[in-house]
Amino acid sequence: MEFYSLSVTQGTMNSVLHRRYSSIVGLLLATSILILNCEGNKVLVYPVDGSHWVNMKVLIEALHSRGHEITVIRPSSSWYITEHSPLYKTITVLDGIDSLGDFIKENLNKMVEMQIGRGSTLEFMKVQMNFFSMVSNAHAIACNTVSTIIEDKELLGRLQDEQYDLVLTDPAITVGVVLASYLKLPLVLNVRWIMSGEGHFAIAPSPLSYIPVPGTGLTDKMTFGQRLKNILFYAIILYQNTFVVGPHYKELCDKYFDKDCDIVSLLQEADIWLMRIDFVFDFPRPTMPNVVYMGGFQCKPSKPLPQDLEAFVQSSGEHGFIIMTLGTLVDGLPADTAEEIAAVFSKLPQKVIWRHLGAKPSTLGNNTLLVDWMPQNDLLGHPKIKAFIAHGGTNGVQEAIYHGVPVLGIPLFFDQFDNLMRIQAKGAAKILELSQLNGQTFEQMILEILNDESYRMNMQRLSRTHRDLPMEPLDTAVFWIEYVIRHKGAPHLRTKSYRMPWYSYHSLDVILFLFSIAAVTALMTVAFIRYVCCRQCCKRKLKNE
Repeated sequence: MEFYSLSVTQGTMNSVLHRRYSSIVGLLLATSILILNCEGNKVLVYPVDGSHWVNMKVLIEALHSRGHEITVIRPSSSWYITEHSPLYKTITVLDGIDSLGDFIKENLNKMVEMQIGRGSTLEFMKVQMNFFSMVSNAHAIACNTVSTIIEDKELLGRLQDEQYDLVLTDPAITVGVVLASYLKLPLVLNVRWIMSGEGHFAIAPSPLSYIPVPGTGLTDKMTFGQRLKNILFYAIILYQNTFVVGPHYKELCDKYFDKDCDIVSLLQEADIWLMRIDFVFDFPRPTMPNVVYMGGFQCKPSKPLPQDLEAFVQSSGEHGFIIMTLGTLVDGLPADTAEEIAAVFSKLPQKVIWRHLGAKPSTLGNNTLLVDWMPQNDLLGHPKIKAFIAHGGTNGVQEAIYHGVPVLGIPLFFDQFDNLMRIQAKGAAKILELSQLNGQTFEQMILEILNDESYRMNMQRLSRTHRDLPMEPLDTAVFWIEYVIRHKGAPHLRTKSYRMPWYSYHSLDVILFLFSIAAVTALMTVAFIRYVCCRQCCKRKLKNE
């Protein structure tokens, strides 16, 4: 009996051990399969510095979390992209300059001073010319950098030996597209802007009758005069692409590609365009199968604030608080303008958190906290937030939509006016241009945003619509990146229109052919009628004679 009991006990123990062993083996097997799948994909990232890097890093974090191996090519002068990171490996390429960031910030700060009325017209024009020169130089430096990569046979050999599955790049500076084409790798674009304007204009039908050109500040409802302005601005973009920026890329194409190509054609060969907008933010327009919209992909639920900041916010009581920031590219507004803004803030019942890097204004009230940096997303997601005073960068506007916070926009340069115009057209923002910025106009507009409940209601409606999706925008972006990896490209989603000459694309040759047939037919008909009429006249004359 004792032997039997012992046998049962040992059998039970063996059964338990067998089940545990099977579970461990199954877990190890599943883990090994996951590791094999994750280690199989290598992504080469060629980013653009500055705020563009902020949203590219979001994609890198998501890809890294899924086990992909990321390599980032960075210029030696980079001021945002760190050389060492747990998320990615880096390849640093010498670009021959000390700090592109300092040069850009210096020029942009001068532009702000000119726009706000601190200089003569001649000086303003000089700054504008310096700005265009800066843009051209930035593209020239980038083209020299990618040329350095291609000419460095050792580095180029390393890139080829790594056997990357994909190139992910931001085409605002378009050299990543050139490198992807040279390496013959599938290409995914993290894009809103290309080298000379908004990305849709290079890939999708873009009727100028209702699609506003960047820089115009127009909506999709235009008068005749506005449509005229739209076409003129488009002509300026074509000029910039052809004569200012285009020659840098043309030189690259001629040097490294046997085929007759240009940078726009290389762009149009991209497998997937991940667009950093959606149609809650933008106006409806024609699109293409390989354009994937991921507007707000960088947005996320707010986290708890630091203890001192939370205490300041809670002290606002029922009035809530406002935040103000003009981004990282501008150190601050001129001192007298900052004094006027601080005086307006001091009159408000709300608390104010203001990212201000200049001298402390003498008119600063006890309700205003100056900071060098703020957790913008977490503040926008706080239940006591009442308004967001911002420059209108894409990231900030998307976060405001995500959290449903109305905006008072003070656009400075680039796409900021157009971004703010889109949400103003939807009744969720007001725009105050720098040339009109003073204490009176600032106070009037911030009070309108705070006291007119329609701005908050409209922005919250946009927020609900923006969030009502079957899949999170970031998950959508990662899916399509991995889709291109799995299928080694997505040529079935690309239109062949970019291979057509312009006259064929617009069917001008067909129209001319049909017009010629119609003209010949009309001429033959007229000739026949004249012949018949003449013959009848001749017969009558003969009879009369």
